[in-house]
Amino acid sequence: MKPETTPQAAIYHKSVLPREVIEQLNLKPGGVYVDVTFGGGGHTQSILQAEPTCKVIAFDWDKIALKVNGEPLQATFGPRLELVWGNFAHFDRCMKKIHVTGVDGILADFGTSQNQIHEREGFSFRKDTDLDMRMSPGHQKVWARDLLNKCSANELAKIIFEYGEDYNATKIARAIVTARGKKRIMTTFDLVEIVESVIPFSRTKKIHPATKTFQALRIAVNHELDNIVSFLKASVNYLNPCGRIACISFHSLEDRIVKTFFKEQQKVLTNLTKKPITASEEEIAANASSRSAKLRVAEKSLQVCNK
Repeated sequence: MKPETTPQAAIYHKSVLPREVIEQLNLKPGGVYVDVTFGGGGHTQSILQAEPTCKVIAFDWDKIALKVNGEPLQATFGPRLELVWGNFAHFDRCMKKIHVTGVDGILADFGTSQNQIHEREGFSFRKDTDLDMRMSPGHQKVWARDLLNKCSANELAKIIFEYGEDYNATKIARAIVTARGKKRIMTTFDLVEIVESVIPFSRTKKIHPATKTFQALRIAVNHELDNIVSFLKASVNYLNPCGRIACISFHSLEDRIVKTFFKEQQKVLTNLTKKPITASEEEIAANASSRSAKLRVAEKSLQVCNK
């Protein structure tokens, strides 16, 4: 990659499984592909470089990502790259807006951009910022602190347990309700202090006790799992005959949704990955975040293609 085309935000972002994604999408000359989670642009760039006659339509609901990472790539690849501001949950609406009825492949990387974690307020428990957590303020009104200060203990426990898979959910939820009775919870460090009051932090443990609570709130604020379901339902209708859909998940909740969807759509989709594809030891050594990545791929079945 030439220095002048390297997005500024790429220092925070390394696309996972880049070689595997290219192999599994089975790129063809003149094909049209959609990257519904553009982010740092790594996957989009890999596709454009791997097949010099294809086109990529790149979605992101983060305007900053499209500007900082997308515009330099557009300067390099010109009309072969089309940038679309939109949430993949509204995939059908976005595709109709740009008048595209069929594509040869769709890629979704459900991992949270490291750039957002480092730069946006509320995502990281390592920096004291407002408890926002909205990935796209233009699309969302409810902040993480709104949930923390308004939801009941039972509602908070459900969010933390279901989305964070934290067995201390009830204990944490009760501590949150007790703490907000004294003062409103406003910042990331406010929340970290509450969690640490019931689950003490130990430097011998690899995972900070607030990690799962932050994950749960982020998922709830951004409706991440609902968005994945909406996207998957719409995606199949836009795949051309024998087109492929590739989904990268980073935790069991996301992966379970993709796996279940492929199974439910077996009359339309042929599951090409009975077991998810994972990162090689070499990639994990170079990019630790790839350790938990799982890639699942499906193709429009032969029965559908032959109709």
